[in-house]
Amino acid sequence: MKTRTVQDAGDAESPAFWREQEMLLLQQVMALVGKNLSPVPVFREMLHLMSELLGLNRGRIVLRDERQRTGRIRHAYGLTAQEVERGCYMLGEGVTGSVLQHGQLAIVQDIDAEPTFLARAVERSNLPSGPVSFIALPIVVERVTIGVLACHRIRRRTRALADDVTLLRILATLVGQLLQLEASLQQKTRALEQQNAALARALESASARYGIIGTSPRLLRAISELERVSDSSASVLLLGESGTGKELFARALHLASPRHDKAFIKINCAAIPDTLFESELFGYERGAFTGAATMRAGWFEQADTGTIFLDEIGELPLTMQTKLLRTLQEGTITRLGGKQEIRVDVRLVAATNRNLQADVARGTFRQDLFYRLNVIPIHLPSLSERHEDIRELALHFINHANQANQRNVNLTATALERLQQYSWPGNIRELANLIERIVLLADHPFLDAADIERFLPQPDDEASAVPAMATRPLADPASALSPEPGPGAVPPMRPYGRFSSHPAEALTQALRQCGGNKSRAAQKLGMTVRQFSYRWSKLGLTDV
Repeated sequence: MKTRTVQDAGDAESPAFWREQEMLLLQQVMALVGKNLSPVPVFREMLHLMSELLGLNRGRIVLRDERQRTGRIRHAYGLTAQEVERGCYMLGEGVTGSVLQHGQLAIVQDIDAEPTFLARAVERSNLPSGPVSFIALPIVVERVTIGVLACHRIRRRTRALADDVTLLRILATLVGQLLQLEASLQQKTRALEQQNAALARALESASARYGIIGTSPRLLRAISELERVSDSSASVLLLGESGTGKELFARALHLASPRHDKAFIKINCAAIPDTLFESELFGYERGAFTGAATMRAGWFEQADTGTIFLDEIGELPLTMQTKLLRTLQEGTITRLGGKQEIRVDVRLVAATNRNLQADVARGTFRQDLFYRLNVIPIHLPSLSERHEDIRELALHFINHANQANQRNVNLTATALERLQQYSWPGNIRELANLIERIVLLADHPFLDAADIERFLPQPDDEASAVPAMATRPLADPASALSPEPGPGAVPPMRPYGRFSSHPAEALTQALRQCGGNKSRAAQKLGMTVRQFSYRWSKLGLTDV
Protein backbone atom coordinates (compact mmCIF):
# COMPACT_ATOMS: atom_id res chain seq x y z
CA MET A 1 0.00 0.00 0.00
CA LYS A 2 1.30 3.40 -0.98
CA THR A 3 1.96 5.75 1.93
CA ARG A 4 0.05 8.99 1.66
CA THR A 5 2.03 12.11 2.54
CA VAL A 6 0.76 15.48 3.65
CA GLN A 7 1.21 16.75 0.11
CA ASP A 8 -0.90 13.88 -1.25
CA ALA A 9 -3.64 14.25 1.34
CA GLY A 10 -4.21 17.98 1.34
CA ASP A 11 -5.29 20.03 4.35
CA ALA A 12 -8.82 18.68 4.74
CA GLU A 13 -8.00 15.16 5.95
CA SER A 14 -9.90 13.66 8.89
CA PRO A 15 -8.47 13.02 12.40
CA ALA A 16 -8.33 9.32 11.56
CA PHE A 17 -5.91 10.11 8.73
CA TRP A 18 -3.59 11.99 11.09
CA ARG A 19 -3.70 9.14 13.62
CA GLU A 20 -2.72 6.79 10.85
CA GLN A 21 0.23 9.02 9.93
CA GLU A 22 1.34 9.28 13.55
CA MET A 23 1.27 5.51 14.01
CA LEU A 24 3.16 5.01 10.76
CA LEU A 25 5.86 7.45 11.87
CA LEU A 26 6.26 5.82 15.29
CA GLN A 27 6.22 2.33 13.82
CA GLN A 28 9.01 3.08 11.32
CA VAL A 29 11.11 4.98 13.85
CA MET A 30 10.90 2.20 16.43
CA ALA A 31 11.78 -0.38 13.77
CA LEU A 32 15.00 1.57 13.13
CA VAL A 33 15.79 1.74 16.83
CA GLY A 34 16.04 -2.04 16.97
CA LYS A 35 18.39 -2.19 13.99
CA ASN A 36 20.96 0.48 14.85
CA LEU A 37 23.35 0.90 17.76
CA SER A 38 23.96 4.48 16.67
CA PRO A 39 21.04 6.93 16.99
CA VAL A 40 22.15 8.95 13.95
CA PRO A 41 20.12 7.05 11.30
CA VAL A 42 17.13 7.00 13.66
CA PHE A 43 17.23 10.78 14.09
CA ARG A 44 17.64 11.34 10.37
CA GLU A 45 14.62 9.19 9.45
CA MET A 46 12.53 10.61 12.30
CA LEU A 47 13.06 14.20 11.12
CA HIS A 48 12.38 13.08 7.55
CA LEU A 49 9.05 11.43 8.48
CA MET A 50 8.03 14.43 10.60
CA SER A 51 8.22 16.51 7.44
CA GLU A 52 6.76 14.01 4.97
CA LEU A 53 3.90 12.59 7.08
CA LEU A 54 2.95 15.46 9.41
CA GLY A 55 4.21 18.63 7.74
CA LEU A 56 6.57 19.48 10.59
CA ASN A 57 9.26 20.85 8.34
CA ARG A 58 12.96 21.67 8.74
CA GLY A 59 13.25 19.64 11.92
CA ARG A 60 16.48 19.89 13.86
CA ILE A 61 18.03 18.49 17.03
CA VAL A 62 20.16 21.00 18.90
CA LEU A 63 22.55 19.54 21.49
CA ARG A 64 24.20 21.38 24.34
CA ASP A 65 27.95 21.86 24.68
CA GLU A 66 28.68 22.30 28.38
CA ARG A 67 32.23 23.57 27.90
CA GLN A 68 31.22 26.44 25.63
CA ARG A 69 27.73 26.92 27.14
CA THR A 70 26.18 26.82 23.70
CA GLY A 71 23.80 24.67 21.68
CA ARG A 72 24.49 23.63 18.10
CA ILE A 73 22.42 21.85 15.44
CA ARG A 74 23.73 18.30 15.30
CA HIS A 75 20.97 16.56 13.27
CA ALA A 76 18.56 18.12 10.74
CA TYR A 77 16.31 17.47 7.78
CA GLY A 78 15.49 20.05 5.11
CA LEU A 79 18.42 22.33 6.02
CA THR A 80 21.46 23.01 3.89
CA ALA A 81 24.97 22.57 5.24
CA GLN A 82 25.33 26.33 5.54
CA GLU A 83 22.08 26.59 7.49
CA VAL A 84 23.18 23.83 9.87
CA GLU A 85 26.51 25.61 10.38
CA ARG A 86 24.72 28.84 11.33
CA GLY A 87 22.58 27.03 13.91
CA CYS A 88 24.60 27.84 17.03
CA TYR A 89 22.94 29.48 20.06
CA MET A 90 24.22 30.76 23.36
CA LEU A 91 22.21 29.73 26.42
CA GLY A 92 19.18 32.06 26.63
CA GLU A 93 19.73 33.40 23.11
CA GLY A 94 16.55 33.47 20.99
CA VAL A 95 13.80 30.90 21.27
CA THR A 96 16.10 27.87 20.97
CA GLY A 97 18.64 29.22 23.47
CA SER A 98 15.86 30.00 25.95
CA VAL A 99 14.47 26.43 25.77
CA LEU A 100 18.02 25.10 26.15
CA GLN A 101 18.59 27.19 29.25
CA HIS A 102 15.25 26.87 31.03
CA GLY A 103 13.98 23.52 29.79
CA GLN A 104 10.50 24.83 28.97
CA LEU A 105 8.41 24.19 25.85
CA ALA A 106 8.21 27.16 23.46
CA ILE A 107 5.49 27.63 20.81
CA VAL A 108 5.70 30.59 18.46
CA GLN A 109 2.37 30.97 16.65
CA ASP A 110 3.77 33.42 14.09
CA ILE A 111 7.53 33.85 13.76
CA ASP A 112 7.03 37.26 12.10
CA ALA A 113 5.32 38.55 15.25
CA GLU A 114 7.87 37.18 17.73
CA PRO A 115 10.82 39.56 18.39
CA THR A 116 12.93 36.87 20.09
CA PHE A 117 12.81 34.61 17.05
CA LEU A 118 16.20 35.01 15.37
CA ALA A 119 15.65 33.24 12.00
CA ARG A 120 19.34 32.47 12.24
CA ALA A 121 19.54 29.02 10.74
CA VAL A 122 16.85 29.51 8.04
CA GLU A 123 16.35 32.98 6.65
CA ARG A 124 12.75 34.20 6.48
CA SER A 125 12.96 34.59 2.73
CA ASN A 126 13.48 30.83 2.38
CA LEU A 127 10.22 30.04 4.23
CA PRO A 128 6.64 30.08 2.87
CA SER A 129 5.07 33.54 2.61
CA GLY A 130 2.12 32.71 4.85
CA PRO A 131 2.04 32.41 8.66
CA VAL A 132 4.71 29.99 9.94
CA SER A 133 4.85 28.59 13.46
CA PHE A 134 7.90 27.33 15.37
CA ILE A 135 7.81 24.63 18.03
CA ALA A 136 10.77 23.88 20.32
CA LEU A 137 10.76 21.18 23.02
CA PRO A 138 13.48 20.40 25.55
CA ILE A 139 15.31 17.07 25.37
CA VAL A 140 15.74 15.98 28.98
CA VAL A 141 17.97 13.23 30.42
CA GLU A 142 17.85 12.61 34.16
CA ARG A 143 16.15 15.99 34.76
CA VAL A 144 18.85 17.86 32.85
CA THR A 145 18.12 19.62 29.55
CA ILE A 146 20.72 18.41 27.08
CA GLY A 147 19.15 19.63 23.85
CA VAL A 148 16.17 20.90 21.87
CA LEU A 149 13.90 19.25 19.29
CA ALA A 150 12.47 21.98 17.04
CA CYS A 151 10.64 22.38 13.72
CA HIS A 152 8.60 24.80 11.58
CA ARG A 153 4.85 24.31 11.13
CA ILE A 154 2.63 25.81 8.45
CA ARG A 155 -0.54 27.14 10.10
CA ARG A 156 -2.86 26.52 7.12
CA ARG A 157 -3.78 23.00 8.30
CA THR A 158 -6.77 21.29 9.92
CA ARG A 159 -4.57 19.23 12.26
CA ALA A 160 -4.68 20.52 15.84
CA LEU A 161 -1.50 22.13 17.20
CA ALA A 162 -1.95 20.17 20.46
CA ASP A 163 -1.66 16.90 18.51
CA ASP A 164 1.66 18.02 17.03
CA VAL A 165 2.96 19.01 20.45
CA THR A 166 1.91 15.67 21.96
CA LEU A 167 3.71 13.71 19.26
CA LEU A 168 6.79 15.92 19.52
CA ARG A 169 6.90 15.29 23.27
CA ILE A 170 7.00 11.56 22.58
CA LEU A 171 9.75 12.01 20.02
CA ALA A 172 11.77 14.33 22.31
CA THR A 173 11.59 11.69 25.06
CA LEU A 174 12.74 9.04 22.58
CA VAL A 175 15.63 11.24 21.46
CA GLY A 176 16.71 11.71 25.09
CA GLN A 177 16.60 7.99 25.75
CA LEU A 178 18.61 7.18 22.64
CA LEU A 179 21.22 9.80 23.53
CA GLN A 180 21.42 8.43 27.05
CA LEU A 181 21.83 4.92 25.68
CA GLU A 182 24.55 6.13 23.30
CA ALA A 183 26.39 7.84 26.18
CA SER A 184 26.15 4.66 28.24
CA LEU A 185 27.50 2.57 25.35
CA GLN A 186 30.34 5.03 24.80
CA GLN A 187 31.20 4.89 28.49
CA LYS A 188 31.24 1.10 28.42
CA THR A 189 33.25 1.16 25.21
CA ARG A 190 35.83 3.45 26.82
CA ALA A 191 35.96 1.14 29.83
CA LEU A 192 36.52 -1.84 27.54
CA GLU A 193 39.18 0.06 25.62
CA GLN A 194 40.94 0.87 28.88
CA GLN A 195 40.65 -2.76 29.91
CA ASN A 196 42.03 -3.87 26.54
CA ALA A 197 44.88 -1.39 26.91
CA ALA A 198 45.61 -2.77 30.37
CA LEU A 199 45.55 -6.30 28.97
CA ALA A 200 47.84 -5.20 26.14
CA ARG A 201 50.24 -3.69 28.69
CA ALA A 202 50.02 -6.89 30.69
CA LEU A 203 50.80 -8.86 27.53
CA GLU A 204 53.74 -6.59 26.84
CA SER A 205 54.86 -7.06 30.42
CA ALA A 206 54.52 -10.78 29.94
CA SER A 207 56.63 -10.61 26.79
CA ALA A 208 58.98 -8.23 28.63
CA ARG A 209 59.14 -10.36 31.76
CA TYR A 210 62.62 -10.85 33.15
CA GLY A 211 63.42 -7.49 31.53
CA ILE A 212 63.54 -8.93 28.01
CA ILE A 213 61.81 -6.50 25.66
CA GLY A 214 60.37 -7.48 22.30
CA THR A 215 57.76 -9.60 20.57
CA SER A 216 59.56 -10.73 17.41
CA PRO A 217 59.13 -14.43 16.52
CA ARG A 218 62.85 -15.24 16.91
CA LEU A 219 63.00 -13.62 20.34
CA LEU A 220 59.81 -15.29 21.55
CA ARG A 221 61.18 -18.64 20.35
CA ALA A 222 64.33 -18.12 22.41
CA ILE A 223 62.26 -17.17 25.48
CA SER A 224 60.06 -20.22 24.97
CA GLU A 225 63.12 -22.49 24.81
CA LEU A 226 64.46 -20.82 27.95
CA GLU A 227 61.24 -21.42 29.88
CA ARG A 228 60.96 -25.05 28.75
CA VAL A 229 64.36 -25.90 30.26
CA SER A 230 64.16 -23.62 33.30
CA ASP A 231 63.05 -26.39 35.69
CA SER A 232 65.94 -28.71 34.83
CA SER A 233 69.52 -28.56 36.12
CA ALA A 234 71.12 -29.18 32.71
CA SER A 235 73.81 -26.81 31.48
CA VAL A 236 72.65 -24.17 29.03
CA LEU A 237 74.84 -22.57 26.36
CA LEU A 238 73.73 -19.16 25.12
CA LEU A 239 74.98 -18.42 21.61
CA GLY A 240 74.85 -15.11 19.81
CA GLU A 241 76.69 -12.03 18.72
CA SER A 242 78.12 -9.56 21.19
CA GLY A 243 75.49 -7.21 22.58
CA THR A 244 72.47 -9.49 22.12
CA GLY A 245 71.66 -9.66 25.83
CA LYS A 246 73.19 -12.96 26.93
CA GLU A 247 73.51 -11.86 30.56
CA LEU A 248 69.86 -10.82 30.58
CA PHE A 249 68.84 -14.25 29.28
CA ALA A 250 71.04 -15.98 31.84
CA ARG A 251 69.36 -14.03 34.64
CA ALA A 252 65.95 -14.80 33.11
CA LEU A 253 66.76 -18.50 33.15
CA HIS A 254 67.70 -18.20 36.83
CA LEU A 255 64.51 -16.27 37.68
CA ALA A 256 62.33 -18.83 35.89
CA SER A 257 63.98 -21.76 37.66
CA PRO A 258 63.31 -23.23 41.13
CA ARG A 259 66.63 -21.63 42.16
CA HIS A 260 65.25 -18.10 41.67
CA ASP A 261 65.56 -17.23 45.36
CA LYS A 262 69.18 -18.41 45.54
CA ALA A 263 72.41 -16.76 44.42
CA PHE A 264 73.05 -15.71 40.83
CA ILE A 265 76.78 -15.28 40.21
CA LYS A 266 78.00 -13.79 36.93
CA ILE A 267 81.60 -14.02 35.75
CA ASN A 268 83.17 -12.55 32.61
CA CYS A 269 85.90 -14.99 31.64
CA ALA A 270 87.47 -12.43 29.29
CA ALA A 271 88.09 -10.04 32.20
CA ILE A 272 90.01 -12.46 34.46
CA PRO A 273 93.78 -12.83 34.00
CA ASP A 274 94.90 -16.39 33.31
CA THR A 275 96.83 -16.58 36.60
CA LEU A 276 93.76 -15.75 38.70
CA PHE A 277 91.18 -18.06 37.11
CA GLU A 278 91.52 -20.93 39.55
CA SER A 279 91.45 -18.80 42.71
CA GLU A 280 88.50 -16.79 41.42
CA LEU A 281 86.38 -19.78 40.42
CA PHE A 282 87.29 -22.25 43.14
CA GLY A 283 88.66 -20.08 45.97
CA TYR A 284 91.84 -20.62 47.98
CA GLU A 285 93.01 -21.73 51.38
CA ARG A 286 94.98 -19.61 53.78
CA GLY A 287 98.65 -19.63 52.83
CA ALA A 288 97.99 -20.97 49.34
CA PHE A 289 100.13 -18.17 47.93
CA THR A 290 101.83 -15.00 49.07
CA GLY A 291 99.20 -12.63 50.38
CA ALA A 292 96.58 -15.32 51.04
CA ALA A 293 96.15 -14.36 54.71
CA THR A 294 92.66 -15.86 54.97
CA MET A 295 90.57 -18.49 53.27
CA ARG A 296 88.33 -17.28 50.48
CA ALA A 297 85.36 -19.12 48.95
CA GLY A 298 85.37 -19.07 45.14
CA TRP A 299 82.49 -18.18 42.86
CA PHE A 300 81.31 -21.78 42.56
CA GLU A 301 81.07 -22.09 46.34
CA GLN A 302 79.20 -18.81 46.59
CA ALA A 303 76.76 -19.97 43.90
CA ASP A 304 75.95 -23.22 45.75
CA THR A 305 72.23 -24.16 45.24
CA GLY A 306 72.00 -21.24 42.81
CA THR A 307 73.12 -20.38 39.28
CA ILE A 308 76.55 -19.43 37.96
CA PHE A 309 76.87 -17.59 34.65
CA LEU A 310 80.17 -17.86 32.77
CA ASP A 311 80.17 -15.23 30.04
CA GLU A 312 82.73 -15.47 27.24
CA ILE A 313 83.37 -19.13 28.09
CA GLY A 314 85.53 -19.37 24.96
CA GLU A 315 88.20 -17.23 26.71
CA LEU A 316 88.75 -19.89 29.39
CA PRO A 317 92.35 -21.23 29.32
CA LEU A 318 92.82 -24.92 28.50
CA THR A 319 94.07 -25.72 31.99
CA MET A 320 90.94 -24.25 33.54
CA GLN A 321 88.74 -26.02 31.00
CA THR A 322 89.92 -29.34 32.44
CA LYS A 323 89.14 -28.30 36.01
CA LEU A 324 85.76 -26.88 35.03
CA LEU A 325 84.85 -30.13 33.27
CA ARG A 326 85.74 -32.10 36.42
CA THR A 327 83.56 -29.82 38.55
CA LEU A 328 80.62 -30.22 36.18
CA GLN A 329 80.95 -33.99 36.03
CA GLU A 330 81.53 -34.69 39.74
CA GLY A 331 79.81 -31.72 41.35
CA THR A 332 82.83 -30.94 43.54
CA ILE A 333 85.51 -28.27 43.74
CA THR A 334 88.87 -28.07 45.48
CA ARG A 335 90.14 -24.73 46.68
CA LEU A 336 93.58 -23.59 45.54
CA GLY A 337 96.07 -24.92 48.10
CA GLY A 338 93.45 -27.23 49.57
CA LYS A 339 93.15 -31.03 49.61
CA GLN A 340 89.52 -31.54 50.58
CA GLU A 341 86.82 -31.80 47.94
CA ILE A 342 83.77 -29.61 48.54
CA ARG A 343 80.43 -30.64 47.06
CA VAL A 344 78.50 -27.89 45.26
CA ASP A 345 75.09 -27.88 43.62
CA VAL A 346 75.27 -25.29 40.85
CA ARG A 347 73.30 -24.71 37.64
CA LEU A 348 75.74 -23.60 34.95
CA VAL A 349 74.78 -21.15 32.22
CA ALA A 350 77.56 -20.35 29.75
CA ALA A 351 77.63 -17.83 26.92
CA THR A 352 79.88 -17.10 23.98
CA ASN A 353 79.92 -15.19 20.71
CA ARG A 354 82.60 -17.51 19.34
CA ASN A 355 82.24 -20.62 17.23
CA LEU A 356 83.24 -23.19 19.82
CA GLN A 357 83.12 -26.02 17.30
CA ALA A 358 85.76 -24.20 15.26
CA ASP A 359 87.80 -23.71 18.44
CA VAL A 360 87.50 -27.44 19.13
CA ALA A 361 88.78 -28.18 15.61
CA ARG A 362 91.76 -25.84 16.20
CA GLY A 363 92.47 -27.44 19.57
CA THR A 364 91.84 -24.26 21.61
CA PHE A 365 88.74 -25.64 23.31
CA ARG A 366 88.22 -29.08 24.81
CA GLN A 367 85.80 -31.24 22.89
CA ASP A 368 84.50 -33.03 26.00
CA LEU A 369 83.81 -29.69 27.72
CA PHE A 370 82.04 -28.43 24.61
CA TYR A 371 79.70 -31.45 24.64
CA ARG A 372 79.11 -30.95 28.37
CA LEU A 373 78.17 -27.29 27.86
CA ASN A 374 76.21 -27.84 24.68
CA VAL A 375 73.46 -29.90 26.33
CA ILE A 376 70.87 -27.16 25.71
CA PRO A 377 72.07 -24.53 23.20
CA ILE A 378 69.87 -21.44 22.82
CA HIS A 379 70.58 -19.03 19.98
CA LEU A 380 69.90 -15.38 20.78
CA PRO A 381 68.91 -13.41 17.66
CA SER A 382 70.85 -10.35 16.65
CA LEU A 383 69.04 -7.04 16.39
CA SER A 384 69.17 -7.28 12.60
CA GLU A 385 67.07 -10.45 12.94
CA ARG A 386 64.40 -8.72 15.04
CA HIS A 387 63.89 -5.33 13.38
CA GLU A 388 60.29 -5.22 14.61
CA ASP A 389 61.59 -4.89 18.20
CA ILE A 390 63.79 -1.85 17.52
CA ARG A 391 60.96 0.65 18.04
CA GLU A 392 59.97 -0.81 21.42
CA LEU A 393 63.59 -1.09 22.54
CA ALA A 394 64.35 2.49 21.49
CA LEU A 395 61.35 3.82 23.44
CA HIS A 396 62.41 1.79 26.49
CA PHE A 397 65.97 3.09 26.36
CA ILE A 398 64.93 6.69 25.79
CA ASN A 399 62.55 6.59 28.77
CA HIS A 400 65.31 5.14 30.91
CA ALA A 401 67.86 7.70 29.70
CA ASN A 402 65.42 10.58 30.24
CA GLN A 403 64.78 9.51 33.82
CA ALA A 404 68.44 8.87 34.58
CA ASN A 405 69.56 12.23 33.17
CA GLN A 406 66.47 14.33 33.97
CA ARG A 407 65.85 15.11 30.32
CA ASN A 408 62.72 15.13 28.15
CA VAL A 409 63.82 13.99 24.70
CA ASN A 410 61.35 12.30 22.35
CA LEU A 411 61.71 10.51 19.03
CA THR A 412 59.20 11.12 16.25
CA ALA A 413 57.80 8.36 14.04
CA THR A 414 60.31 9.22 11.29
CA ALA A 415 63.19 8.96 13.77
CA LEU A 416 62.04 5.53 14.90
CA GLU A 417 61.72 4.44 11.28
CA ARG A 418 65.31 5.57 10.65
CA LEU A 419 66.50 3.53 13.61
CA GLN A 420 64.72 0.50 12.19
CA GLN A 421 66.56 0.96 8.87
CA TYR A 422 70.01 0.82 10.48
CA SER A 423 71.79 -2.57 10.60
CA TRP A 424 72.96 -2.38 14.26
CA PRO A 425 76.16 -4.47 14.06
CA GLY A 426 76.63 -3.78 17.80
CA ASN A 427 73.14 -5.11 18.53
CA ILE A 428 71.18 -3.98 21.61
CA ARG A 429 74.27 -2.59 23.34
CA GLU A 430 74.92 -0.26 20.41
CA LEU A 431 71.26 0.87 20.37
CA ALA A 432 71.26 1.57 24.12
CA ASN A 433 74.53 3.55 23.90
CA LEU A 434 73.30 5.54 20.92
CA ILE A 435 70.00 6.42 22.61
CA GLU A 436 71.79 7.62 25.75
CA ARG A 437 74.10 9.72 23.59
CA ILE A 438 71.14 11.23 21.75
CA VAL A 439 69.44 12.12 25.04
CA LEU A 440 72.56 13.80 26.41
CA LEU A 441 73.43 15.76 23.27
CA ALA A 442 69.99 16.62 21.83
CA ASP A 443 69.41 20.37 21.57
CA HIS A 444 65.60 20.22 21.32
CA PRO A 445 62.93 17.90 22.75
CA PHE A 446 61.52 16.34 19.56
CA LEU A 447 63.94 14.66 17.17
CA ASP A 448 63.13 13.43 13.69
CA ALA A 449 65.12 11.30 11.26
CA ALA A 450 67.35 14.20 10.17
CA ASP A 451 68.23 15.01 13.79
CA ILE A 452 69.43 11.52 14.66
CA GLU A 453 71.28 10.99 11.38
CA ARG A 454 74.34 12.76 12.74
CA PHE A 455 74.48 10.34 15.68
CA LEU A 456 74.55 7.23 13.49
CA PRO A 457 77.95 5.90 12.34
CA GLN A 458 78.63 6.81 8.74
CA PRO A 459 79.72 4.18 6.15
CA ASP A 460 83.24 5.59 5.94
CA ASP A 461 83.79 5.66 9.72
CA GLU A 462 85.07 2.07 9.92
CA ALA A 463 87.15 2.36 6.76
CA SER A 464 89.06 5.29 8.22
CA ALA A 465 89.30 3.87 11.74
CA VAL A 466 92.22 1.42 11.19
CA PRO A 467 94.60 3.72 9.26
CA ALA A 468 93.87 6.57 11.64
CA MET A 469 94.70 4.43 14.65
CA ALA A 470 97.79 2.89 13.00
CA THR A 471 99.40 6.30 12.44
CA ARG A 472 98.97 7.35 16.08
CA PRO A 473 102.18 7.28 18.17
CA LEU A 474 102.26 4.43 20.69
CA ALA A 475 103.39 6.79 23.42
CA ASP A 476 99.95 8.33 23.64
CA PRO A 477 97.28 5.62 23.22
CA ALA A 478 94.63 7.82 24.83
CA SER A 479 94.93 10.34 22.01
CA ALA A 480 94.26 7.56 19.51
CA LEU A 481 91.04 6.67 21.29
CA SER A 482 89.84 10.24 21.85
CA PRO A 483 90.71 12.52 18.91
CA GLU A 484 89.84 16.16 19.35
CA PRO A 485 86.51 16.97 17.71
CA GLY A 486 86.36 19.81 15.24
CA PRO A 487 84.16 22.89 15.73
CA GLY A 488 80.51 21.92 15.94
CA ALA A 489 81.32 18.22 15.57
CA VAL A 490 79.57 15.54 17.55
CA PRO A 491 81.88 13.94 20.15
CA PRO A 492 83.29 10.69 18.76
CA MET A 493 81.92 7.25 19.48
CA ARG A 494 83.75 4.02 18.78
CA PRO A 495 82.07 2.62 15.64
CA TYR A 496 80.64 -0.85 15.89
CA GLY A 497 81.93 -3.12 13.18
CA ARG A 498 81.58 -6.71 12.15
CA PHE A 499 84.49 -9.16 12.51
CA SER A 500 85.72 -8.28 9.00
CA SER A 501 86.04 -4.55 9.80
CA HIS A 502 89.76 -5.02 10.62
CA PRO A 503 91.82 -7.17 8.23
CA ALA A 504 93.90 -10.02 9.59
CA GLU A 505 97.11 -8.11 8.84
CA ALA A 506 96.05 -5.23 11.09
CA LEU A 507 95.25 -7.57 14.00
CA THR A 508 98.44 -9.61 13.75
CA GLN A 509 100.61 -6.51 13.33
CA ALA A 510 99.05 -4.84 16.38
CA LEU A 511 99.46 -8.01 18.47
CA ARG A 512 103.08 -8.40 17.37
CA GLN A 513 103.87 -4.75 18.19
CA CYS A 514 102.32 -5.21 21.64
CA GLY A 515 104.35 -8.31 22.44
CA GLY A 516 101.40 -10.68 22.21
CA ASN A 517 99.29 -8.71 24.71
CA LYS A 518 95.74 -8.76 23.32
CA SER A 519 94.53 -6.08 25.73
CA ARG A 520 97.11 -3.57 24.48
CA ALA A 521 96.56 -4.64 20.88
CA ALA A 522 92.81 -4.10 21.21
CA GLN A 523 93.40 -0.66 22.75
CA LYS A 524 95.77 0.21 19.94
CA LEU A 525 93.06 -0.55 17.36
CA GLY A 526 90.31 1.19 19.33
CA MET A 527 88.49 -2.00 20.35
CA THR A 528 87.66 -3.83 23.53
CA VAL A 529 89.45 -7.08 24.34
CA ARG A 530 86.23 -8.93 23.63
CA GLN A 531 85.90 -7.37 20.17
CA PHE A 532 89.55 -8.10 19.39
CA SER A 533 89.23 -11.74 20.48
CA TYR A 534 86.01 -12.15 18.53
CA ARG A 535 87.57 -10.88 15.29
CA TRP A 536 90.71 -12.92 15.94
CA SER A 537 88.62 -16.07 16.34
CA LYS A 538 86.41 -15.35 13.34
CA LEU A 539 89.42 -14.82 11.09
CA GLY A 540 90.92 -18.13 12.25
CA LEU A 541 94.20 -16.54 13.37
CA THR A 542 96.79 -18.27 15.59
CA ASP A 543 98.68 -16.57 18.39
CA VAL A 544 101.93 -14.87 17.38
